[in-house]
Amino acid sequence: MDKKYRSSINIIISIILGITIIFTSAQQSFSQTEDKKVLKIGYFPNINHAQAVIGIGNGDFQKVLGTNVEVKPFIFNAGPSAIEALFAKQIDATYVGPNPAINGYVISEGKDVRIISGSTSGGAVFVIRSDTGINSPSDFANKKFGSPQLGNTQDVALRNYLLEHGYKTVENQGNVHILPAKNSDILTLFLKKDIDGAWVPEPWGERLIKDANGKLFLDERDLWPDGKFVTGLILVRTDYLQQNPDVIENLLKAHIEETQRINANKEEAVKAFNTELKKITGQTIPEDVLQQSLTRLEFTYDPIQQSLYKSAEDAFKLGFLGDTKPDLSNIFDLNILNKILKEKALVPINSSAIKTVEE
Repeated sequence: MDKKYRSSINIIISIILGITIIFTSAQQSFSQTEDKKVLKIGYFPNINHAQAVIGIGNGDFQKVLGTNVEVKPFIFNAGPSAIEALFAKQIDATYVGPNPAINGYVISEGKDVRIISGSTSGGAVFVIRSDTGINSPSDFANKKFGSPQLGNTQDVALRNYLLEHGYKTVENQGNVHILPAKNSDILTLFLKKDIDGAWVPEPWGERLIKDANGKLFLDERDLWPDGKFVTGLILVRTDYLQQNPDVIENLLKAHIEETQRINANKEEAVKAFNTELKKITGQTIPEDVLQQSLTRLEFTYDPIQQSLYKSAEDAFKLGFLGDTKPDLSNIFDLNILNKILKEKALVPINSSAIKTVEE
């Protein structure tokens, strides 16, 4: 075989090998792309969603979820918007307050969403302007109070508190006004003296005290057994949970680990929160305001089920959940959460309690 012929053969072999390598690489690349999963997760730029704000922002969650899951964050400013996004399948899971979670479950007739973890307890306060002369509930007549949104967690708490003290709102032929407004607008209304007080989440409560001549009238923890009541949850679409239990398991691992890191070093958590908050909003919150807020807020993976059932009872009583008592028996799915807690030698959550809203 002459040299020229051997050279031609070698060239042909090289070409064939090159094509094979390219084809194999393309196949592997396509397979990796095809196998890669996506987790679209919602949260708010609020301190009670700090696990997500910090952990998604700095990459902690992505490390736990791994290279085969792409985390896509979606930022919301209100619970109903996050619930709508879940129903539209624009997101797969979200951090959200208990009342929007309840509403989503009821609207979907118990089919489309499940609570898989808690995120916070406490962190809600009733702040009064110092110059109103309000010293007790007996002074509420003809006063005007703010809440973050009609039917949201703090709005329901405020309306129920008024009802328990014998007051009705003006729309129900009473003499107390409730003005739902965004938290930032509540601060403005406070400063303009257009409202006498507001029931708000932290850090807005501390901001009303520090920046708007407010005084703490009530820490909502005082109304609950052991001072514990759920203010933040992780809610997931049922179909995503069923189809991607591995992704949800790693999401919950990341959530638990971020919760532990925050609780281990609150001062560092405040700095980390502000770093990520600035990326989202372009602004930060004074560290002393955040530090004081955290004295009234607990980060936890416990969804504090009984407090959610009580919130649902209050919402139903106020007319926010329709005319039929909702059955919340399946609103929680804590199986994966408890599996992880056992693996980490942590106390599992009692998920045996089921509930139908009472009369």
